[in-house]
Amino acid sequence: MSLSSGTVALVGRPNVGKSTLFNRLCGGRDALVHDRPGLTRDRKYGRAEFGARIGTVIDTGGLHDTSDIASLVNVQVQNAIDEADVVVALLDASTGLTAADETILQELRVLNKPTRLVANKIDGVKQVQLLALEALNGLGFGETLFVSATHGDGVNELRDSLESYLTNPAESPDLEGIPVAVVGRPNVGKSTLVNALLGDERCVVFDEPGTTRDSIYIPFERDDQRYVLIDTAGIRRKGRVNDVIEKFSVVKALDAMVAADVALLVIDATEGIVEQDLHIVSYAVEAGTGLILVVNKVDAMNSEQRRELKSSLSRRLKFAEWIPIHHTSALNRTGIKRLYTKVRQIYASGRLDIATPDLNQVLQNAIHSHSPPTNRGRPVKIRYVNKLRDHPPTLLVHGNQVESLPRSYARYLENSFRTALDIEGMPIVIEFRNSANPYSHRRNELTRRQLKHRGRLIQRRKARAKAKGRR
Repeated sequence: MSLSSGTVALVGRPNVGKSTLFNRLCGGRDALVHDRPGLTRDRKYGRAEFGARIGTVIDTGGLHDTSDIASLVNVQVQNAIDEADVVVALLDASTGLTAADETILQELRVLNKPTRLVANKIDGVKQVQLLALEALNGLGFGETLFVSATHGDGVNELRDSLESYLTNPAESPDLEGIPVAVVGRPNVGKSTLVNALLGDERCVVFDEPGTTRDSIYIPFERDDQRYVLIDTAGIRRKGRVNDVIEKFSVVKALDAMVAADVALLVIDATEGIVEQDLHIVSYAVEAGTGLILVVNKVDAMNSEQRRELKSSLSRRLKFAEWIPIHHTSALNRTGIKRLYTKVRQIYASGRLDIATPDLNQVLQNAIHSHSPPTNRGRPVKIRYVNKLRDHPPTLLVHGNQVESLPRSYARYLENSFRTALDIEGMPIVIEFRNSANPYSHRRNELTRRQLKHRGRLIQRRKARAKAKGRR
């Protein structure tokens, strides 16, 4: 599946189901992978499949709300529309076209932005109401699509209709090497770190947030190993992004993480790790990107501050303890050589170069130490495992009723593989597949003796029920 640079913005008045559709498109669960940080009623960014492509979806607040922060919400929605290749204008099918909807559609028509009109919440709506909504086809936005974001009706058709709006990614140079993305908030020292890694003043460094405006691909070689460094724009934590040059920074940084096999998440040691950084971690896990947390500017800390930072990182990264933490001072170029070593180790882990028999031995050891739980009183039998693909290492576990295994046991298997195979800094994806039952098409015929026994049991039950009814 190819990566697409296309972006889809979901807009509409409040309570038309934008967030529900966002979650449905991004996986049918709480699929929030990145919050636009520090802004009132932030935009939400997620990854979703559209036919044979992957694009970015932006969830927005309700337009023309009557709350005190309506003006701020409207600004954020406008920024999302500016970023998008196509806009999905949502209506509530149960209430029909309202005056607020008409205002929003008129504003979109003036912008001349590709727009698809979608009527949501069709579940429970009478057929005559849906027929009346077909009049929306004459509003100039093409054929209206009818969906139920809650139940998924019509969502696949919506995906297919949006695929043509997603453009292919810009052609990047055909370069060999380990792709390494440098990501983080503005002014944490990303470009300084890139210069330290290169040993050259290749990137512009200036003590002002947002100096880097676009993702920069830098091929180079070190110790007979080729790399492609991707320096990205800072993903903002505070303030409004009104500069037209900056408005694509989030999408481009997220795309860079998808394109990379290893990402360096740079944080400022004096500020510690914040919610914005944790969202980036979640996105990296979702994208299957290897990750190193680079704590920069450690030269500005004393011993007490370092102890507090270590405690904070241990507590806040409890959900991803497999992420290595590396301390550097990009300005003084300390810790750079060890960082290269860690990048190579994580990249090698992503290939998971292990024979299938050895992989199955790890699985059997894990099962012997902790047997899988039963499902409705029936034992879950795990038979074998094989590798599906690299970067991230993806394993397929076969057996009976394995798809009913709880998430806790899947995490146990993941940790078992991670410990036994010494996989650090790389997410592991485990998929499950139930083995086919060769006798599923055959009916279990009862013998004459079993049929007589069954008849006697039925008679006894009827007799007991009859006696109970007389009381």
